[in-house]
Amino acid sequence: MIGDSWTHKIARICILPFVNTSVSPNHITLVRLITGLIACAAFALKINILGGIFWLISTFLDRADGELARVSGKTTEWGHKFDYYSDTFITALFFISIGINLHGELPNYWSIIMGICAALGVIFTEIYAEIIDQKKQATGEKAYPGIMGFDFDDILYLFAPIVWLNFHLPFLIGASVGAPAFAIFTWYSSKKIS
Repeated sequence: MIGDSWTHKIARICILPFVNTSVSPNHITLVRLITGLIACAAFALKINILGGIFWLISTFLDRADGELARVSGKTTEWGHKFDYYSDTFITALFFISIGINLHGELPNYWSIIMGICAALGVIFTEIYAEIIDQKKQATGEKAYPGIMGFDFDDILYLFAPIVWLNFHLPFLIGASVGAPAFAIFTWYSSKKIS
């Protein structure tokens, strides 16, 4: 199913020059992974402006790889897994990175512990969302459908401005509770689908 969110539409236009070239969706996923790692390293080192720029690039490339795969007909099971694991890893690593970034803000290692809790919540949410997506594959439905031209995953674009505006401490506190709770909710939802 081709994504119909605003970012998917923009990505679809941007990938058109690469459709009949040797550039594969896996190349874009690899660049997405690298830019995501740079972003997370920059956040951990408190280089927040640079981290945010690379984060936005990485998030956009996450849309572009799938669009190139669909438009060019280069979809593969391995490519889907590479994309899925890269996305899950980078999103989880973001929370650990801002936990490291905020290490001096809270006593002991609480910010890092909260980052790990949020990361684990992200990982398990992604696992159960993938199970739901697989179960609903025949209907084309997703675990978390979009609304008004925005996909659920588009929230990732907000991570950069949250750090830039120095709201990442309350965001991390909320995510350390919210992400595991959302993982439990997604697990419960996956069990209700036959």
